Amino acid sequence: MLNERDLAHPLAGGVEVHLEEIASRLHDRHGIETTVLCAGFEGGAADETRRGIRYLRDGDRGFSYYARLPGRARRELECGGYDLVVENLCKLLFFSPLYLSGVPRLALVHHLFGLSAFRQVSVPIATYVALTEALLPIAYRSWPFVVVSPSTRDDLVRRGLPRRNIRVIPNGLDHERFHPGPLDPRNDLVLFVGRLEHYKGVDVLLEAWPRVLAKRPGARLVLVGAGSGEAELRRRASSGGLSASVSFEGFVSEEEKIGWLRRATVLAQPSHKEGWGLTVLEANACGTPVVATAVPGLRDSVRDGKTGLLVARGDSAALADGLVRVLEDPALRAELARGALAWARRFRWDDVAAAFADVATAVAARRPVPAIDDFLGDGPEAAPSSRGAGA
Repeated sequence: MLNERDLAHPLAGGVEVHLEEIASRLHDRHGIETTVLCAGFEGGAADETRRGIRYLRDGDRGFSYYARLPGRARRELECGGYDLVVENLCKLLFFSPLYLSGVPRLALVHHLFGLSAFRQVSVPIATYVALTEALLPIAYRSWPFVVVSPSTRDDLVRRGLPRRNIRVIPNGLDHERFHPGPLDPRNDLVLFVGRLEHYKGVDVLLEAWPRVLAKRPGARLVLVGAGSGEAELRRRASSGGLSASVSFEGFVSEEEKIGWLRRATVLAQPSHKEGWGLTVLEANACGTPVVATAVPGLRDSVRDGKTGLLVARGDSAALADGLVRVLEDPALRAELARGALAWARRFRWDDVAAAFADVATAVAARRPVPAIDDFLGDGPEAAPSSRGAGA
């Protein structure tokens, strides 16, 4: 598997959680071994095996990883024993056919950036991302794809990829870890969990916060996570006089994160774009409803009015109103919490990994991409007539 980071990387996120949860189960339950070629970082071993997954690290954050990858991948493939190459297309495209031959391929996509890249990184890098993504319907047209949401599938179809080649397998959950804690009084605690990056919309959340305080003076906002936007967001909170009610917790352990999810009254997810939004499901499994922006990915993971509320992207007033509605109305909050728990029970890593194993095994054997179960309850993922199309 080609993926820039692994879960031990300081900048790891939901993509890396997805990778490790699936690949570990491929090893333990399906006898499929995975080697991940990823970037190095300070303190990271060049060759490490964790949870049955082998991580080979080379290069560092940025283009040195991508520059060294072709040679590293060729050497590894020459060692033999590999039946499938998986490109995890969560940042830049790998174009592995240019340097790897004779092995089947599968693309795994959480979301594509499109023009939103220009809000996240410098213009030269954003231009490169946009240009490479524009090559998807040419370079990857015949590839089978696994995507994490219907929104991502539809994005690929709009870009010219055949729908028949795409299977939706969403994120899963570890329900032994993510579950409601002891019932205790909730104290107007609004939580954000994620990277502090522009595309996550935390600036919009801070803009909305004074409106929330006007209605709920005792409310607290806790931001869990780190990222390149942290300094600017701290400055905004300080200059806006919000420091007393807003806390930056930084990067925390998984257990600390789960503790926050259990204590929160509501999770805010104001992203401009998501592939799915794993923290949404994690919060739901803890009995915590979500107020999120109605953008691709989050429109799939949040059931508006049932597991949370969806509001317009970038609209701080709408975001504030949604948060206040949940904070002010215990009956609504309880109804959303019940719906959130029921929704979260649909998603289990064991089931997700089994579906992925079915697709990966078929592709590796050069068989047609199989139909898979519909996790979202919106209808068959692949109609019977589409069985046999794709690979």
